[in-house]
Order: sequence, then structure tokens, then C-alpha cells
Amino acid sequence: MSLAKVFREHPERRYIMFGGKGGLGKTTFSAATGYWLAKQGKRVLVFSVDPQASLSDIFQRDIFGKGAVEIMPNLYAQEIDADQHIREYQEEIRQKIRDMYGFEEIPDEIESYIQAASAEPAMEESAIFDQVVDIVVAGEFDYYIYDLVPLGHALYYLSMASVYDQWISKITKLREEMREYEQMAARVSRKKELQEDKILEELQDIRYRISTSSSILTDREKTAFFFVLVPEEMVLIDTQKAAKLFAKYDVPLSGYIVNRVIPPEVALSEHAPAYLRNRYEMQQKYLQEIDNLFGDEVLARVQEMERDITGLEMIERMAQIMFGEEALE
Repeated sequence: MSLAKVFREHPERRYIMFGGKGGLGKTTFSAATGYWLAKQGKRVLVFSVDPQASLSDIFQRDIFGKGAVEIMPNLYAQEIDADQHIREYQEEIRQKIRDMYGFEEIPDEIESYIQAASAEPAMEESAIFDQVVDIVVAGEFDYYIYDLVPLGHALYYLSMASVYDQWISKITKLREEMREYEQMAARVSRKKELQEDKILEELQDIRYRISTSSSILTDREKTAFFFVLVPEEMVLIDTQKAAKLFAKYDVPLSGYIVNRVIPPEVALSEHAPAYLRNRYEMQQKYLQEIDNLFGDEVLARVQEMERDITGLEMIERMAQIMFGEEALE
């Protein structure tokens, strides 16, 4: 099995995710996969849900908070600015209060509440999740590649959908019950029928957007999730634990990619320092363990590169390693 074969045999898998501990190469693989798919004539969006995003560094373009930026034909990249989204949300609340109560200025006590609510610890994650929903529901691209946050936060992010859905379900049910009582009261008092319930309409729209996004995350036909790891003991242990936790959320696992493998021609050359040889021998032990644990689910071994992966030239090199030389032709 290989990465190129997985993609070719499953063209319906339009939502691609790379997960793993921080600093292992998830963003690099996201960029290289986007490059490869774009070369196949697919319209691709690579976007980061990590507040410490590095797509700007890899593509050598200032894309943070600027929406979907075209990198090359068919390839777009986006870094979500959660703070900007929170500011826009705050202003939306202020405007609704102005319209509802006829205020020209927001009272200080209400403004203090708005600011305090926006400083709530989960607000940043909620803002990111909300924008991810917007991106996915819009449906403007053939492929969406998620550059996920490190594992612990990724699990929280993946659970956000079910948390939101449960909350919206309860609120919607309460609102529907209130609506029934209001309509009954209007009929009894022979008052004019109530106008369309904007609150209920908005809740139902939010619920639709969340259910659409959450169903994608666990759709085995449409979604491919790849774990990124390196041949080291702690990373291997953490990856095994994370794989079990991801299974709890029914995230469809498509395979593993092993990064930063030291090439034998470098480590075993007569001029190689003892440190490098020792690192190579250590890696061989864990590479064998990875093969024993995951077998055919290991889709690629990516060698340690001599410099950082930045710019399209290096991204192309990485795509060749991941998918094969012929894959870019």
C-alpha cells in the first residue's frame, strides 16, 4: 500500500486530516499533499486550525487571517484568525442589542459582559470550530486538507461537534416548546399570529451547519485521517494512545506516515559521526516496532531532509517522496 494508491482508490475521500504530536511534520505533509492533488487538477484548500499556524512559513506567503489565498493554480491555503472571528462576533452582538433596544451606545455593563464572555477559555476553540464549519459547508473545493492542532487539542476539537450538537438540540427543543405556548396564547387571545420565529430559525441553521461538519469528521467514505509519527519511543507510545482515543470518536483512520527517517547511506558512511550512527540504530529498532504494530497501515517513510521544507521547490520534493516521482507527472 502507498499514499498515492490510497488516494487513487478512494477519490471520494475529500476531507484529509494529518494528526500527531506537535513538531512532527503535519503541516509539511498537509502542504505537500495539497501540492500533489493540485498537480492532479484538483481544486484544493489546505487550512490550519492551529492557533500557532505555520502555513505562512511553509508557503512563504503572508496568509494569516486573509481567507483562502491562492498559492498556485488549484492550490489555496488559509490560516484561521480566531481573534478576528471573536471581534466580528462581538460586534454582531453589539449591533443586535442596538437594534433590539434602540441604543446608540452600548451600556458599560453590557460591554463588560461581552468582553468577559469573549475571554472565556474555550472561546478561541469555539471560534476556530465555527470557521471550520463555514469553510466546509461552503463546499467550494474538491479537497479540504486539515492541518490539525497537536493531539490533545485535536481530540477536544473533534469532540466539539458532539458538544455543540447536544447543546443546540436542547436549546432548539426548549425554543420549539416556547413557540407552541406562544402560538396557543395568541389564538386564545385572538391576537395576530406571531411572525416567523427568527431565534428558532437561527438555531436550526446552526444545528444544520454543525451536524454537516461533524458528520464529515466521522464519515469513513468521505474522510481520511493520517497519523504522523517519528521512530522514537515516546512518540510511538503517544500515537498508540491517541489512535485508541480517536477510535472512540469514530474517526476513520487511513494509515500512518513515518517522518524523519535517517537514510542508511548517510548514517553508515565512513565519515558519519558516532552520534548519527547511534541515532540510526535506535531508529531501526523503532521502525521495526512500528512495522510490527501497524503493518500495511504504514503508507510512507519520509527521510530526514537536509533543510526546512519551505517554498514550492521543497514542497515539490516532499510530495515526490510521499507520493512517488511519477505521481507529479
